[in-house]
Amino acid sequence: MRTVTVVGASLSGLYAARELRAQGYDGRLVIVGDEPHAPYDRPPLSKDFLTGRADETHLALTDAEETAELGAEWLLGVRARALDARGRTVLLDDGRTVSTDGVVIATGASARRLPGDTLAGVHTLRTLDDARALREELIRGPRRVVVIGGGFIGAETASSCSCLGHSVTVVEAAPLPLVPQLGAEMAAVCAALHRRTGVELVTGTGVAGLRGTAAVTGVDLTDGRSLPADVVIVGIGAVPNTAWLVGSPLALRDGVLCDDGCVTALPQVVAVGDVAGVGGHRAEHWTSATQQPRVAVTNLLAGRTAETAVAVPYFWSDQYGARIQFAGRRRDGDTVRITEGELSDGAPAEGGFLARYERDGRTTAVLAVDRPRPFMRARRELARNAGEGRTQSLLR
Repeated sequence: MRTVTVVGASLSGLYAARELRAQGYDGRLVIVGDEPHAPYDRPPLSKDFLTGRADETHLALTDAEETAELGAEWLLGVRARALDARGRTVLLDDGRTVSTDGVVIATGASARRLPGDTLAGVHTLRTLDDARALREELIRGPRRVVVIGGGFIGAETASSCSCLGHSVTVVEAAPLPLVPQLGAEMAAVCAALHRRTGVELVTGTGVAGLRGTAAVTGVDLTDGRSLPADVVIVGIGAVPNTAWLVGSPLALRDGVLCDDGCVTALPQVVAVGDVAGVGGHRAEHWTSATQQPRVAVTNLLAGRTAETAVAVPYFWSDQYGARIQFAGRRRDGDTVRITEGELSDGAPAEGGFLARYERDGRTTAVLAVDRPRPFMRARRELARNAGEGRTQSLLR
């Protein structure tokens, strides 16, 4: 291949570019990014950056020395408009085209929005520009903040707003936040972190609409209540950025469908990160975005699926001074028991805890709050068991 184009200049795109050079690719490398910023780390946006403990220099994922070593052509601040598979060309919004032999799709995802969220004071938190705008508003003085969505971004943002002294309410349509990820029992434990810190948690009701003319003044709930608000943060998930691929031969269903090696149905096209449905499953986690590029690039350069990217899922979240870590694949019906530490009034006690999810006598997943070392041991155990299980299935 003479030219490889990485479409997407955030975490997974940068890791793909690094892997291309590390694996010996010395041809032309083009990196397209719709934001004007060089690659930056997103997890701190809802935490240290929002609270002012970290500035933009702490977010940078690369520096001038590495940029020079990569030897890439950076096309930033321009969005990919289409992929012409027949002509092996990436079409850009500004009219330019990039002829290419290989493509790494790393366009990530965009924050899901609510009708009427163009009112002043309504924010999403996905990009550096989002975080800049929200931080600027939060430093103006005490605000009544309503966070819509109790997932990881919503919880972390609520935690940061509370830390800054704002009055915070979290609205979650489900009976508890994080039930799909943690199950009802452990979701209730983590939900207690909100209330323990003075954040109001409203569950089991959705949002009917936003109030206000020029600026937001409140949030109407589907149960008839109305919450006053000076700032509203919408954290209701993300939509994979695949619109530019509509009309291409790629299979698109909640992301770009690819096999376990990140290989799509198009020759010499792979997908990584938040936009990739690897093996039919899309994972919006930092670890997936950093682990998938190695396998994807290996297969891109090989021209076939030579390796797979199947790994034990892992994510973490920092909320209210606690670190939550989870690894594995929980399913409904799994039993869960706390094997280290304990709870206090339904919340993690001082020192945290470690919980194991079990099925048929085997550990399927592990959850820890402020128990990093025991968690890492349990995570390694899960990885070993997954590897043994995969070897046995291949031998059958």
